[in-house]
Amino acid sequence: MKTILLIEDNPDMRENIAEILELAKYKVITATNGKEGVKFAQHEKPDLIVCDIMMPELDGYGVLHMLGNDSETAGIPFIFLTAKAEKSDQRMGMGMGADDYLTKPFENADLLQAVETRLKKHEILRIEFARTAEGLNDFFKEAQGTDSLKEISDDKERKLYRKKDSLYMETNHPRGVFFITKGKVKTCKSNDNGKEYVTGLYKEGDFIGYTALLEDLPYTDAAIAMEDTEAVIIPKNEFFSLLYSNRDVAAKFIKMLSGNVSEMENRLVRLAYNSVRKRVAEALIMLQERYSKEGENLSMAVSREDLAGLVGTATETVTRTLSDFKDEGIIAIKGSNIAILNQEKLIKMKN
Repeated sequence: MKTILLIEDNPDMRENIAEILELAKYKVITATNGKEGVKFAQHEKPDLIVCDIMMPELDGYGVLHMLGNDSETAGIPFIFLTAKAEKSDQRMGMGMGADDYLTKPFENADLLQAVETRLKKHEILRIEFARTAEGLNDFFKEAQGTDSLKEISDDKERKLYRKKDSLYMETNHPRGVFFITKGKVKTCKSNDNGKEYVTGLYKEGDFIGYTALLEDLPYTDAAIAMEDTEAVIIPKNEFFSLLYSNRDVAAKFIKMLSGNVSEMENRLVRLAYNSVRKRVAEALIMLQERYSKEGENLSMAVSREDLAGLVGTATETVTRTLSDFKDEGIIAIKGSNIAILNQEKLIKMKN
């Protein structure tokens, strides 16, 4: 029996929805506000969350934000409920990573269909993919089936490296992530005396080079083939699409990158989130320096697509990050117009 967490502050609405779901043979846990909902989600790990947006103490956006940055709850399918029908509210919710959106009042059949659809799609991505070239291809095929990831290509570049060949060198800028399909690789650094020391050892089924990509920095070490090696290269744009365009896919991909080691998985969740914040801050400062008069803060219309292009990530991720900045009082948003309110905070974030 699937477990659904229902977060709704209206007692009549909460009771009615819970009854509908229980009649459909779901186990239902109810929370009366966002804070309580976050605690239940972290403790119970439900199969799906249905959450109202407008609630006291912590609204639905805050619930999604908090759960999305915890590797234990980031992959749980999430459906928003709201009495508002404006498209801007829907875009904001979906941009933050919600999987579906229902506007009150809704038909019972619409609720059950949304729940069933999200559970089915999530079940597909709970499959354990083999850490082989074939397993990686299977994962990409499943990812292509999601609406936001159709651009993921079928054919990935495969390269052969002879023993002692470099996959990448220290100080190179990353252009993608390497997935080792055959052979062994070491990462190493040289000290001031030219002596080499090994920083990591990798084998078939391991990903390498993604930390520098997430931090948007040059490689801090070199990757050298220890024997004849084959690697699949995931391009930078597809790597970020897998991380930022769909919550289910991102959760699965992070587990694959980390090898299901919880400490590494948590670090990757934090790194992916902090990395995009830094890049959005850098882009806003660049626009400030280029288009604002000296002594004045930026205030201009910027399409989310153009900003996403500057940042190098998905439009939905930029929208989510801008919403965070707005909530933190760093910027103001009105339609497509962005106004910087606290330039000092952006500069600190960038640095």
